[in-house]
This record gives sequence, C-alpha cells and structure tokens, in this order.
Amino acid sequence: MPFPIIKFRNVKKGFKEHIVLKGIDLEINLGEMFGLIGSSGAGKTTFLKILIGFLEPDSGDLLFKIDSIINPEVTDSEFKSVYENMTELKKVFGFAAQTPSFYPNLTVYENLDYFGILYNLPKSIRKRNAYTLLNLIGLMSSKNALAKNLSGGMQKRLDIACALIHDPRVLILDEPTADLDPFLGKHIWNLIQTINRKGTTVVVSSHHILDLENICTRIGFLKKGKLIHVGSVQELSRKFTSTQEIHLESYPGNYDKIISEFNNHLIIRKENRGHELVIYTKKPEILLPKLLQELGTFNEILMDVKLKRISLDELFSKDPKRLNKILASAKNN
Repeated sequence: MPFPIIKFRNVKKGFKEHIVLKGIDLEINLGEMFGLIGSSGAGKTTFLKILIGFLEPDSGDLLFKIDSIINPEVTDSEFKSVYENMTELKKVFGFAAQTPSFYPNLTVYENLDYFGILYNLPKSIRKRNAYTLLNLIGLMSSKNALAKNLSGGMQKRLDIACALIHDPRVLILDEPTADLDPFLGKHIWNLIQTINRKGTTVVVSSHHILDLENICTRIGFLKKGKLIHVGSVQELSRKFTSTQEIHLESYPGNYDKIISEFNNHLIIRKENRGHELVIYTKKPEILLPKLLQELGTFNEILMDVKLKRISLDELFSKDPKRLNKILASAKNN
C-alpha cells in the first residue's frame, strides 16, 4: 500500500511577475520512482529545487516524514516542514542537477571524498561509501582519472554518485540523460533503476516521456506551472491511449484506394505508411472484422495484420494537441 513521505501543499512560486508554479498538491510515496514530465519552461527545475529546499515557495509548504524516510518501518511519524528542518533534510536527500556539480580538476575518488567531507562523514565512512559507489556506477577502474577527462556518460554517473555519497534515502534528479546519446542514456536509466531497487526513493524529471514511461511507478504531467495529471503508467496508458492502431499489410497494397473508399464511423484516422496501412480506432474488435471482410472488394490479399496501442511517447511527441485536450479534460473532471 502506498505510504506518503513527501507532501506538496498548494505550493506556489514566481519570479517577479512570472508565476512558475501555480498551486502544486502532490504526495510522493516511500520507495517509488516518481517521474515529472513537461516541456522546457513548464517549471520542472523550480519544482525540484523547491523539493530539495534550494528555493522556498511564495506560499504553501513542502512537508516530509523524516523518521519514516530514515526507517521505513516507522509509519506513525509526523509530517514536518522542509524549511524548518533543513539540517535533517540534507541528511536524507541527494540532488543531481542538469549541470555537473563535481570538480573537473579533482579525480573521481577525490570528488567523492570531498562531497563526503561536505556532509561531515568520518574518513572511514567516506572511503567505504566511495568504493561502494565506484562499484555501483562502474568507475572503479577510473577512480584516479581527472573528472574533466571522463566521457559524458561517465561524468553523469560521477555526478549521480556525488549526490549519493552520504547514502540519502531520497534521490532527486533533474534531466539525468540530457545531452547524452540513446546508448549512454539507457545506461544511466539502468543505474537509476538499480539505485531505486536498493530502496532509495527517486524523483526524476525529463521532457522525454519514453524514458519515464519505462521505469517510473507514477508520472506527473507539469504544464505551465500546473500539475495537471498524476497516475501510474498503467493508469495513464489506459486513459490517454484508448485509441488503438490496426496495422494492415496486403498485396498489391493499394492503400490509397482503401483509404478513400473504406469508411466507417469508428475510424478516427487512416494513414498510408507505404509498406502498411494504419487505421486508428477505439473499437478495433468491431472495425477489424469489417475491414477484413472488405479486403476482397478492393482485390487485396491479406499478408499480415496486428493491433498496437499507441504509446505515451507517441502521443506526447506526435499528437501533442490531442494530449493537451485529454489532460485538460482530466483536470476538469
């Protein structure tokens, strides 16, 4: 059963006349991987900086259950304000920003040791944690290399490790795969999943929904300063991707003729992709038999047919207008 440890309570934040966050209400659960999705300028970084205590809201409050974060077996602890308990917060929260926080002229190990000093860790604990993290992030063989000489993916792993040196129970990551190629990005997401499976609560932002869709327990959509929908991947998929695709391959494949002559009120859209015909519908179980029945009238021989549910990534990137309508409807309801 979900157990909340962090609570946004009507958090608002602006800079001069520009309102960035417009009343955020949210609970983040112990041990979950919470994803925050939004385009550039939606307020993701401000959201995370408020979560880590770097910024104070203009109104509202951010609360956390410090005792439950430290010891998950404690379920009767009270929520406390982040801004009145910053010393406690720093002990249990770790943060990796978009821009690296490590020192380029220090070695990998020296960076980890230095960040351990900032958290007042004893030397023996710093050394133990550093070697544990070096193994976790796969940089043991590079522990004596200068940070500035590492590849982009290695630097990102080091930055995450610096945020973990004090063994925080909550890890906050702002666009952890920004500017990385897909291969390196996948490596970072695998690392984040490993960290989460070890019991660390992770809050991560991205503007690529495909990244979050595959790893997060819940995703929140942030748009123009408002958190307009929050749900599990399964809930979001059912709500946003009720439309399914019929992928049809036939011979000789005169798909333009089928598009122009095959009409049904259940069809949302038809698309000739050259090698196949794609028909979008919410009722494939009704439409598909009718389509197959009509193939003979078009002198087409069925070669292959399959159903596919449109992914959140496709909806977010290829059909943003429709997504916005769905999100607005979800908010109003």
